[in-house]
Formats: sequence, C-alpha cells, structure tokens
Amino acid sequence: MTLKQFTIDFQELAIDPKVGLKDYSPLYKQGVRLKDFLLNKNISTDIKSGRTPSRFNEDYWNGDYDFLTMSDVDTLTFSLKEKCTDKITDYAIEEEKTLHQAKENSLIISNAMTLGLSFLTDRAIYINQNVFEVNLDEKRTNKKFVLWYFNLIIRPLFQTTYTSKYLSKDELGRIKIPFIPKFTQDQIVTQIEPIEKKIKQLKTTIKEPQEIINKVFAKEFQFDIEKFEELKKEKFFGVDISAINTLLIRSTIIQNKKSSHYLKGFLKNSTVFLKDILLKPIKRGKQPEYAEDGIKVIKTLNIQKGKINFDEVQFVSEKSLKDNEKKVGIYQFDLLLTSTGMGRGKFALYDEEETCFADSHISIIRFNRQKVLPYFLNYYCQSFFGNEQLKYIEMHIKGTPEIYETQLNYFQIPYIPIAEQQKIVDEIKAELDKQDEIKRKIETERSKIDEVIKKAVA
Repeated sequence: MTLKQFTIDFQELAIDPKVGLKDYSPLYKQGVRLKDFLLNKNISTDIKSGRTPSRFNEDYWNGDYDFLTMSDVDTLTFSLKEKCTDKITDYAIEEEKTLHQAKENSLIISNAMTLGLSFLTDRAIYINQNVFEVNLDEKRTNKKFVLWYFNLIIRPLFQTTYTSKYLSKDELGRIKIPFIPKFTQDQIVTQIEPIEKKIKQLKTTIKEPQEIINKVFAKEFQFDIEKFEELKKEKFFGVDISAINTLLIRSTIIQNKKSSHYLKGFLKNSTVFLKDILLKPIKRGKQPEYAEDGIKVIKTLNIQKGKINFDEVQFVSEKSLKDNEKKVGIYQFDLLLTSTGMGRGKFALYDEEETCFADSHISIIRFNRQKVLPYFLNYYCQSFFGNEQLKYIEMHIKGTPEIYETQLNYFQIPYIPIAEQQKIVDEIKAELDKQDEIKRKIETERSKIDEVIKKAVA
C-alpha cells in the first residue's frame, strides 16, 4: 500500500516566541484549522473543559468516579493509566453542577502546562479545567491521526517556543493540521495500530513505582494495606463539618478518620521521629533571583516520582547561592519535600554532587545517613506510609494547606537495622529496573510511529 505524501515546511511551523498563538495568524501556512474538523464546527459546543471540585471538602473525594489529573496520563502510550489518582463521590457530582464527564473514546488535549499532550479515553472520566474534550467529525478526520500528530508534531513546538502556559478554545481551534484526506489518514492509522498493539501488550506488564514500593513495604512490615484502603472510604462524620469555617477543622477530620487511627496505631511500633535523625533543623528555601546561567534551582516542578527532573530548569548566580547557602543550599543525599502550594507533598532524594538552590516551596531535610539509608528513606516517603502521614501532618491555616517544619519533625520513620533497610532498597530497585527495561522497549516501538507520522507529512 502506497501512501500519498504531503509536503510541509517544518520551518514554517515555528512559533515566534515573542507573540502568543492568538496574534500569530501564520502559525501554519498549510493545512486546515482544527475548528473546521469539529463535528458541529462550533467551538463552544464541540470543545469542552471541566473543573476541579473543592479540595477542602473531604466528602467530595475517595469516591467511585474517576477524576483526571495529568499524572494519570501515560506519556509513553498516550493513554489513561489503569487507575486514577483521584476519585470523586456522588455527592461531589450532585453539588458541583459544572463538573464535566468526558465520554469513553474521547479525544483529550491538554490546555495548560503540558500543552498539546493528547490521548484517547478508554472509559468515561471527569476532567479538570486543564484539558479539553474535543468532539471531531469522524467522517472527515481520524481522531487517532490527530492524536499522534498533536503529540509528535504540535506538542514539541509548544515545549520549545510557545511562551504562554495556557491555551484557549479559540487558540486550539486555529491550530492547523495537514490537509490529508480521511481515507489516507485511515491508511496511516492502519500502519500505526499493529505497533500500538505491541506497545499495549508491553504496557500491561508495567507497574507504577509507587505500587511496587507500596507492595514491598506492606510485605516487609506485614501491613494489611487492603484493610487500610477500605477504612479510607469510611466517613467519620455524618455532617458536612468540612464546610465549617474554623481553623484546622479539616486537619482534625483527617486525623480522626478510622484509616488515620489504624496507620498511627501501626506506626507506634518500631519507629522514630524524623527530628531524631536530623543533622540540622528542616528549612525551606528562598524565592530566587533568577540568572541566565549558574546554579540550578530546584522547584516543585522538578520533583517527580521521587526523583529530581531537570528537563526544565532555571538558574541563580553563584553569588546568590553563596550569600544564602545555609538556608537554600541543597547537597548530595538531601531529602527534599514540596511543602507549600498545589504541588505539595512530593518527596525526592537529591543524589548528585553539584550543589543546588532550593526555592521557597522546597523543604530541605538533612539527616544522619548512619541511621537511615538515603534510598530507603526516599522509598519510604514515596510509600503510603509517607503519603498518608502528610495528610494529617499538613495544616490548613491560611487557605492553601502547608506542611510546616514543626509538624514534619514528628513524621514517623521505621527504626530497623541498616541491613534490613538495604534489603528493602535492593528489592525495590530490582523491580524498578525491570520496569525501566520495559519502558525502553516501548520507546523503541513508539519511535516507529514517529517515523510513520513524519513520513506522512514530510
């Protein structure tokens, strides 16, 4: 089968970084606007966004209905992960009238931060305000072709040259896709689907790092995690106490949930407080004065799944670090925690030799490595033991919850021999290494799809 090829000058796809999409009409000089491929050619009805229910109302969360966060999107396969981080309740759906549930097999395109990231839903899911559900006319275009085109061609352009972090419906509608007939798009997708099938087979063997970590810790500590998950669903109060405007009331509710009592009762045995292993008091960093080059700054976005990711990085001068080093200096094997803002509650171990600068949302935890191994502590903090403790340690005094150093001092750490810590680290690392190998195989297969798409529009 021979595919008809269409020529696109990729230089003409470049976005002028000084202007936004709205004011840059020659964004693409060939192709058809996405708006013209909408089912009703109506941006208002064919492009829908959602909304996030209040995070402060406990009755809205831990329900039965999947609610999307971008961490639920597998960027290796551009699909939803099997389990969503958040689930909302019937009560949230009933009370929050503007929530929107995307249908199964809907095309979802990110409009914030991860601009252009696209995927198809394999089930109905409530979406947040940072994505659009796009209703295409499937008689005129193949949504899977659009998905791959956005991920492989459009998204990299946003990442490298587009300065805005948000995309409006109108801007999305003006993005052009190649003028390729539907039957040709179908032929392209026919080439892609066998590769997708192989990727999906590989994907079934992938486990989330936290799932692996949780399983090892539950086994080694003989903790009944299934019972704990059931207790988390139980309501402690019969009235909507979380709506009362009283200081610390939400923290009080969380601390008195049955699951919290169960966890705290378990942690009473063979644990020490974090303050007992510290080499210096926990300190937050400082708002940086950025420079074009110099010392790397670690911010909330750099902390991902227990690791430090420098795909996006900003800098401060060496003088700025020197003047503030006691407060902001991050050294090798410091444990970091995002302690304020919407991205709070993420731990990561910094294991490089270069000193970095902590911004004001990052708490630096410097501990005695003769008592606790760095990778053991990091894995422990990634586990449900760490995540659940943070929920009742964080305080709700000034609007957005924060994790204060005073409360963090009483975070409980297992007090077990170094040899046992190393055994747990080795077991987790062996499983994570297997996952990395599977991901490399998936990336190899996905590169084949890249070639099909690029050849089709070359």
